[in-house]
Amino acid sequence: MKVIVCGAGQVGTTIARHLASEGISVTVIDIDPQLVRRVDESYDVRGVVGHASYPATLRKADARDADIIIAVTGSDEVNMVACQMAYSLFGIKRRIARLRHAGYLAQDSSGLYTVEHLPVDIIISPEIEIADGIAWRLRTPGAFDMVPMAGGLVELLGIHVESTNSPVVGERICDIAGQADFEGMSVVACIRKGRSFVPDAHDRIEVGDDVYVIVSADKAKDTMAAFGHRDREARNLVVVGGGNVGLHLVQKLRRTTPSVNIKIIEHNLERARYVSDELGGGVIVLHGDALDQEMLEEAQTSLAETIVAVTNDDETNIFASVLAKQVGCKRAITLVNKRNYEALTPALGIDAVVSPSAVTISTVLRHVRRGSIAALHTLREDFGEVVEAELTEESRLLRRPLGKLGLPPGMRIGMVVRDKQVIVPTAEMQLLAGDHIVALVTYSYLRLAEALLGTRRDRLG
Repeated sequence: MKVIVCGAGQVGTTIARHLASEGISVTVIDIDPQLVRRVDESYDVRGVVGHASYPATLRKADARDADIIIAVTGSDEVNMVACQMAYSLFGIKRRIARLRHAGYLAQDSSGLYTVEHLPVDIIISPEIEIADGIAWRLRTPGAFDMVPMAGGLVELLGIHVESTNSPVVGERICDIAGQADFEGMSVVACIRKGRSFVPDAHDRIEVGDDVYVIVSADKAKDTMAAFGHRDREARNLVVVGGGNVGLHLVQKLRRTTPSVNIKIIEHNLERARYVSDELGGGVIVLHGDALDQEMLEEAQTSLAETIVAVTNDDETNIFASVLAKQVGCKRAITLVNKRNYEALTPALGIDAVVSPSAVTISTVLRHVRRGSIAALHTLREDFGEVVEAELTEESRLLRRPLGKLGLPPGMRIGMVVRDKQVIVPTAEMQLLAGDHIVALVTYSYLRLAEALLGTRRDRLG
């Protein structure tokens, strides 16, 4: 398979690195020679300097032989035109574009992005997906990460083990699994002092661990309580930033949980007026600086259960979250673009970090892998991902009971969904064709896991 990635920023570079590590031939295009040189020298990919939407640049990138083009430059227009050129001039069969502006996204259902008009197969909207992800986290207070899978029957939860009072501290994972309070749950990954690993049955959970569990959706709240998190869902919410993410989030919350009292703080007066007009009544939009103590008081931040900081500026998001926690806000969800900042946020009291690049990368990889992969969520870019896959007759996982399959140490099957029934797998369980499994796979064992699953990437060329 041959892939062209347009854009050598953080997202494009990470996608290229992931794909190249899986043995895929990758070419990266960018107008910045320094970015291209860095990609070309650091990873097993080819770099091309030029405008991604120019036919000559695509020709230089051997677009005629490419199977997929992934356009993730900073310009919606360049991404769309690159897909148009890829289809019309070079016949590239699959075209993925990141689009951010709401005006373009609104046309998605009207047929604008069909091959007769603008031939984009997959549209990725980070702002909408980030808003959805934050809404999921608000449904499960106490979780720093939450992703519904298997049609909502299963949830992936990231849970921070906060204190020695947590019932799980010092317990072996095999002992936890046998307790009634943890019914319907599987521990699949742990992050301890910056190190990510797949725990075995005899590993003990320690204070400060970030634990990833896969749980039946109807047991999610019980699982959070069993880990010592009994936070209630937010009824008073302050949103810092009325940009696309903030607006999408509030619109979604008004549809799904209209009882939530929401206040928005927006620094730009014109944008504040626009957001107020878009939302109509029921939401208070305040014009001002979220780093101003008086503004936080006016927004009644001290009475809010959660502050969600989603401006375009990482520093504003981080410091607004810290200030809100200092005046009494119980929880902070913070959008952070720069990877270097993520490691600092726990020490600052920030409860959950949302990474736009991680959201985009997970979505792109899901569409590139396709095959039997129905869903995919990247845990950490250097560690692994949780995938949902439907087993086919080709899967080697059907041959014998799970305990005798000899699964690689970097693969952990956390849940099985059979005929809409959620089942915690056991060593004696025999998987069947048609089963959906939700599994953790580390990147070092990804290709072996794909072979076991019977996953075949589409060969488009």
